[in-house]
Amino acid sequence: MAAAPVWSVDPRTGKRREQVAVEATAQEVDDAVRAAHAARASLADRAVRAAFLRTAAEQLEAAKDGLVETADAESALGPVRLTGELARTCYQLRAFADTVDEGAFLDVIINHPDATATPPIPDLRRHKVPLGTVAVYAASNFPFAFSVAGGDTASALAAGCPVVVKAHPDHPALSELVAKVLRRAAAAHGLPEGVVGLVHGFAAGVELVRHPLVTAAGFTGSVRGGRALFDAAAARPAPIPFHGELGSLNPVVVTEAAADERAEAIGAGLAGSMTLGVGQFCVKPGLVLVPSGAAGDRLLTALTDAVSDTDAGVLLDHRMRDNFLAGVGERAKLPEVESPVTPGAGGEHTVSAGFLTVPAARLTADGEHDLLLEECFGPVTVVARYSDDAEAGAVLSRLPGNLTATVHLSAGEAAGEGRGPALLAELTPIAGRVLVDGWPTGVAVAAAQHHGGPYPATTSTSTSVGGTAIERWMRPVAYQGVPEALLPAELRDDNPLGLPRRIDGRLER
Repeated sequence: MAAAPVWSVDPRTGKRREQVAVEATAQEVDDAVRAAHAARASLADRAVRAAFLRTAAEQLEAAKDGLVETADAESALGPVRLTGELARTCYQLRAFADTVDEGAFLDVIINHPDATATPPIPDLRRHKVPLGTVAVYAASNFPFAFSVAGGDTASALAAGCPVVVKAHPDHPALSELVAKVLRRAAAAHGLPEGVVGLVHGFAAGVELVRHPLVTAAGFTGSVRGGRALFDAAAARPAPIPFHGELGSLNPVVVTEAAADERAEAIGAGLAGSMTLGVGQFCVKPGLVLVPSGAAGDRLLTALTDAVSDTDAGVLLDHRMRDNFLAGVGERAKLPEVESPVTPGAGGEHTVSAGFLTVPAARLTADGEHDLLLEECFGPVTVVARYSDDAEAGAVLSRLPGNLTATVHLSAGEAAGEGRGPALLAELTPIAGRVLVDGWPTGVAVAAAQHHGGPYPATTSTSTSVGGTAIERWMRPVAYQGVPEALLPAELRDDNPLGLPRRIDGRLER
């Protein structure tokens, strides 16, 4: 039986552009994983890894025009957005190169013998080593930043782990182009091209997570798809870490005092955040708690005006468009749900933005309105009108884990008065990033960033953005009583690699 072709499709028309590849067979997945596994030793030198990452960034920038053109043809996200995303991707590669050079991610800890301790402490030296080959599952909505050269790949390579990427079917042509750029960058530093493998096809993704030489996986996508792979990773004879980003509602709470102060600005800001990228951001605000009363009415008027002025847009593929239309239709039919601006079909290939409103009381207990507490991918949000703080708190207590949670406060509340401290305490348990007086769309690549959250936002406690994302692909090893001549260079007393270390409880740089 011939392998199924992999087509590049234009989401603006639904028509095929070109055949890019064929879906990988089990043997081809095995070949890619074994090539990656064989390339592990080539990544052992930190200087080579850092140089490889920087060269990859340079070569991606050099190929920018062709990459952005292909990405736009496959995603309809537009050259401006995609150019910015490519710049972010290159910045991320360089940031991980800096992390590799600095060396703190190795977490070197040395305890010299201490016979006076209870119990006595022997000579102990601990650092972190790469896990091995990592499977990366590309996301649909970020064809650069969460794809072949995205954060999972960059952080895994920085850790010293070769990768095999399962390309997303929404941008296969771009995936092939980016993989070629990464392999050219690898070759420039004497690395085998197997350090970055690429496979296509649903079955290939399943084979990949089950392969005995794959040691960890990173995924960004749907709850259904991610949970299936997560379960497969756990069901292996030797289970592996599966770092999956699955889904998030990203709740927003607007206090009555904040609405009194700046209802119009909050309404306009919400419209911009929920429609950004045609509502296809993983941190799109999907549930907004707004007070009943005149101030809340002003906020909804501003939201209505701004959303009504938003042009229809193209989703990443027609399957997502169908799911969006079905999802908003099912939600709009629920009792007491209204549509001040009705989301739906904007044309044959587009969708129009909108929002739904519902009394918050409908969400405080199990029932048919629980659907409103699930993510709906696309340009729609649900505004729940609450009558008092207790009702808002009851809704928050029912929410699953999220990537973000946001609160808009008045000036006095931001200074510590009223509900400010209590609201932050309510939001912290349900989200990985808590914002005040901002909007969650836009995830900075920074050392202090955390892009993750309680399940189902993610399947682990790690982040997929920022410097600490490298920790996902490493494990600690302690050496006890090992002679100096046999120790890894990272753990020797003379510190030949010049690493930051913690020795006998004191941090040394």
